[in-house]
Order: sequence, then C-alpha cells, then structure tokens
Amino acid sequence: MKKVIFTFILVMFCFIFSFAQEVNLNYNEYYRFPLSVGIEYQSLSPFADYASTYSIFDLSANIRWPIPSKPVFQPLLRLGMIRFDNQNLSDPLKWDHSCYYAQIGAAYTYRFQKNFEIGGELSGGIAQTVYPDLIPEEGPVGSLDFLFEAGVMLSLDPSYNMSIDIHPNVKYLYSPGYIKDFNSLILGIGFTASYRFGEDPDAPAAMIRSLKFSKTEIPDLFAAMQSYYVNNSFGSITLTNTEKHAIDDIEVSFYQAGFMDTPTPALSIPSLAAGESIDVPLLASFNRNIFSVEGITPLTGEIRVSYTSRGKPAEQKNSVTYDLHDKTSMVWDDDRKVAAFITPADSALRNYASFIRQSCRDSTIPAYSEPMQFAVQVFHALGEIGCLYQVDPTLPFTEVQGNTMVVDSINLPRTTLKNITGDCDDLTALYCSLLETVGINTAFITIPGHIYAAYNTKVPARDFGKIHPDRKMTISIDGELWVPVEITMIGKTGFMEAWRTGIEEWTKYDNEANARAFYKTKESQLLYRPVGLTETDLGLQYGNSKTIDHNFNMDMDKIISQVLKEYIDTASFSGRKQDYNRLGIIYAQFQRYSQAETAFNKVISLDPKFTGARINLGNLQFLQGNYAGAMQSYQLVYEMLKEKGREGSATAQKVLLNLARAQYSLEKFTLAEETYTKAKSIDPAKAEKYAYLAAAGSTESGRASEVPGIEESIIFVEE
Repeated sequence: MKKVIFTFILVMFCFIFSFAQEVNLNYNEYYRFPLSVGIEYQSLSPFADYASTYSIFDLSANIRWPIPSKPVFQPLLRLGMIRFDNQNLSDPLKWDHSCYYAQIGAAYTYRFQKNFEIGGELSGGIAQTVYPDLIPEEGPVGSLDFLFEAGVMLSLDPSYNMSIDIHPNVKYLYSPGYIKDFNSLILGIGFTASYRFGEDPDAPAAMIRSLKFSKTEIPDLFAAMQSYYVNNSFGSITLTNTEKHAIDDIEVSFYQAGFMDTPTPALSIPSLAAGESIDVPLLASFNRNIFSVEGITPLTGEIRVSYTSRGKPAEQKNSVTYDLHDKTSMVWDDDRKVAAFITPADSALRNYASFIRQSCRDSTIPAYSEPMQFAVQVFHALGEIGCLYQVDPTLPFTEVQGNTMVVDSINLPRTTLKNITGDCDDLTALYCSLLETVGINTAFITIPGHIYAAYNTKVPARDFGKIHPDRKMTISIDGELWVPVEITMIGKTGFMEAWRTGIEEWTKYDNEANARAFYKTKESQLLYRPVGLTETDLGLQYGNSKTIDHNFNMDMDKIISQVLKEYIDTASFSGRKQDYNRLGIIYAQFQRYSQAETAFNKVISLDPKFTGARINLGNLQFLQGNYAGAMQSYQLVYEMLKEKGREGSATAQKVLLNLARAQYSLEKFTLAEETYTKAKSIDPAKAEKYAYLAAAGSTESGRASEVPGIEESIIFVEE
C-alpha cells in the first residue's frame, strides 16, 4: 500500500505542475473563502507490526477558516473516528476498537492556478479509544489517548465552492494508559470533499463595483482640436470609492470606438481610500478617422477604470455621450485655435505658392526683404483670382468672438481658395498658410470683432528704415519687425493700403493692450496642430501671372519710393558727400542704376578723392555686366589707396575682392586667384566667403556672375 500511495502522490504532483502558469493574479486572495466544511475518508496503514492484522480507516469532518489578511493560513478543527477491525479469524472481535478524536491545528494552502492548490497541515488533539469486547464480563473499556498528525494536501477545485483533496499524512497515536499495543506511526492517504462558503468572484453576480461614477462632464468635441485633446483635458468625471476598504492600482482611460486605435490613458492613482472621491481629467488620442466626419456626429464613448479591490482585479465601464463636430468647427474660447486651420503642408497651397513665386521671379529685388516681397505677391495673386472678403451671413466674427456658447465654422485654406471668398478668419488662415508654405513666419492679430494676419520680415528692429522710414509702420516683436496686413482688403486695394490699415487697427489699441492680441502661428501650433487633410487636386485657376507681376511691381515701387524718400531728403538737406554716397548705394540695391550713378558722381564732384564713391561706381558697372570697366575702376581705386599707404586697410580688401570677382567674370582665373590671395592676407576671416575665387581655372567653377548670390554680395563702401 505504501508504494501505491507514494506513486499516486508523485503522479498527482506531475499532473498539477504541468498546468502551472506564471500569472500576475493572486489566486489565494482572489478566490479566498470565509469557511470550508469537509468530509474525509482515509485508508490507514501502520508502520509498526501489530499482534494481528487490522483493517484501519479514518472518517472525519473538518472545518477550516482562512485568516482574512493572510488567506493561505487556515486554522482548522477536525472531529473524527478511527476504526480498527481485527482480521484474526480465531478471535476477530476482541481487539476491535474505535478511536474518537478532536483535533485543532493549522493548514497552509497555496493556490497556484484557478483549479489547483497545494499545501500542508499540522494538528493535534485528544482521542477517546473504546474497546467493546476486550473484557466481555466488564463491558466496554477505553483509554484517553493523544493523536498528532502532519500531512500534505493536493487539491482539485472544480468550482469556487467545491474542493476535492488528496491528503497523504502521517499520524502518531499515543496512549498513556495500560493498552499500548497501538502506539505507533500510521501512514494514511485521505480523500476529502469540501464545501466552501462564499460567492464565486467570477460569477456575474459577484462582479466588483467598488467605484461610483458621478459628475461626468463631456462637452462637444471638435475634430480640429485633435492634437489638443492628447495632452489637455476635454472633460472630467468624479470617481468615488464606495467600499469600506481602500482600492489600489487604479487606471482610468477613455475609449471611442471607430476613432481610437487604443484607449487613451487619463490618470493613474496608486490608491483610493474608503469613501474618498477624486476628479479625473479625461484625455483623448483620436486617430485620423476623426477628420472624416461631416457636420455634427453624436457619439457614445467609454470611460474605463481598472483597479484591484482586496487583491482582486476589477474593471468598470461608464458610457458617455457627446457630439463631435467636423474639422471646420470651433468655439472662440481661445483665439489661438485658429492655428489649427493654418495648413502649410497642403500640397495644393504649396503648388499655388510656387506659381506665385515663379510669376514674380524676374521682378524680385535681392536687396529688399524677401518675406516682404512674397507677402505682396500673395496679396495680389489672391486678388487676381477674384478672392474677396465676405461677411459670414449666419455667424459674423463680431458675434462669435469670445462667445464660448456659439460654434463657429472656419473654412480650411484649400476650401477658401476654391470658393475664392471667406470671412476674416477664413482669409487670415489662407494668407498665413500661403506664407508659411515658403518658410515665412506668420502670426494673427485679434482686436474687438476682427482677426487679421501679420508676418515676420526677419529684419532687425533697429533697421526699420530698410522696410519703411516710419518706425510706426512695423511692429517690433522679440527684436524683429513684423508687418500686419488687413486681409479683408484683398482684391479691393493695393498692398500699401492694406498694410497701413493693418497698422492703424493695431495702434488704435495702444492704450488698451488687453483689447488686442498677437499670436505667432508656430507657437500656437504647439498647442493646436494643423488639422489632418485628405489632399485632392482643387482644379484651381491660378490667374494671369503677368497681372500678378505687374501689380507686384506697382506696389514695390510705392514701397521703395517710401524708403528712398528718406535718403533723398537727407542728402538734399545736408548736401554731405556721405549722404549722397548712401543714397547711391540704396539706389543701386533697388536696381535703380542711373539714379545711383548720378548720386555717386555727385559725391566725386564734391570730393574727387572720396574712394568709396569710386568703388561704388565700379560696382554699378559690375552689376550691369560691364566687367572690364568695373575691373579698371577697381584697379584705379587700389592704386589710389597704395599711394596713401592704405593697401592693408579694410577698404583695400573690399576693392581687391571686387577686383577678383571682375577678373573671374572675365575668365582671368589666374589673376583672380592672385588678387584673392592678396585680399585674404589682409583679413582671412572676411575673405573666406569668397573662397571660390581661388578655384582659378576649375572646370566646376563657372563664371562669377553665375555663382548663386554673387550680385547680392557685391561690396558697397559707405565711407
């Protein structure tokens, strides 16, 4: 029997552990029970040889109750009877007896899977042994004995409430009285069927509901704010722990089927005390499907909360309903939201911007701010296709600005470009988008009842005269000059009028700084990224490129005339050679070469030895393609400087660099290299940008006039 018992135990161990899996769930806590009542039958085999052969069995009832804080430890009470039946046929009844016992002890059981447990127990108690036929003439005799037991338990749990145990054990029966024949160790194997009280935690009725959801606040959501909702709360919910104990490891998320790939985590809470409440801000990471909705779409989302309650994992869900507005909608609770509608990545806008630049390529002035010129070009290009300002008949900007109760609609720039009409917010988004496509930083300005555009000229604030002689015609932001444009005047007036109107609207609120606001597009888009687009060909008619170029030149003449007027008035009033020299330089930079020549000749008439004017006359010849004449002028000036002993001066270096470029242009590469080397010896750092001049005779060099930016880098001398 002993071999059978040990073999059976070994097989059971192998069978149980073959099902073992490593999981995070604490089965002992999750499937714990308050009380277990069982009935056990044991077959016993003594280690000692009794005087006769006996059939021995044990029948008992037991009670186990787990310690609540440590359910693996279980005090136990066992009441039972051990029956000894003598198998000696000559005197079968004499030594038959029964041992009635009561034991207390403790068990340790570890549930490593939902349906399997392993453990052990120790117990001890007293027993009353009764021999009914040992002395027939005296009747039943007995003795008070002690019974100790140690065993292991292998349990199969087919359900939460039922358990079947295999119980190998060793007992020690000790009788201090006069009958000591049965004092020995006894090996037993028992089979127990137990009923465990309590409710199955996996049963639907036992689902944990430790949290109460309340104060759910989900306002209307807007597709255009997709990126904002990822890091900024769009709503909230209050969670209250309704248990009398703390719950732990709380994870809150929000999920919207069809518009999210996975639930969006909102908050992690290590623990929530009994009765405690917490307000949870909700976040949402919508996918691109959100941009496919049209109009207003009612949706039902889920707030999901997972947690552990007394070690048992639980999840609760709460449905919430709200309206989702399409990507053209917003409310004006934050003016920076306009940035979401500025879409420079739109290929349709990029193509249109490229057409505009090509239309005015030959008229662009290298010496003047490139952002200024492109802004003028875009202004007239939109006017050429008939783009006009039109007040929204249903919700004009004057009514929706700052009104968080009204949902406004802003057209995407591609839609405004196709419709060639829009409200002030539509045109602002379009104008800023077109400028941003070519890398020009833009902004939008809000004043009471209105919004319009501005852009960065990239000109330092101290050099305002290079943009406009009137400092008040620009806005200085972070040390750079910005120009506002009243975009509602597109197609109605010239750019200068729109510029002047924009600055007047800005300065109108100089004494009411809180009434106006200036928002840089890129900074605003850190919070409100551009909406996602489904790019399609707009079939747009770009307009007449010659008309765009003509109108651009008309406005540039006005702007340049404003800039030149300051220099003309200064030179005429002072009569100083330095002022006429500066006037000539500004004329040359604006490609008005005849006026520049007149100004430089005026300087020489005032002072024939003024080398700066002679250098600048050589520059004019160079810019007009007369490289031989320019070379002669530079050589003459250099000889004059040598006579004065100034061949090592900064002016001499400028002359030599200009001379080297003239020689290079005439393909006198060896001379150009020699002249450049001489110039470099004066100040290597300042000569470094012209290093191509040292590549004399290189087949990869090309003519100097073909080197990118060479005309822009011609060195004019003011002194």
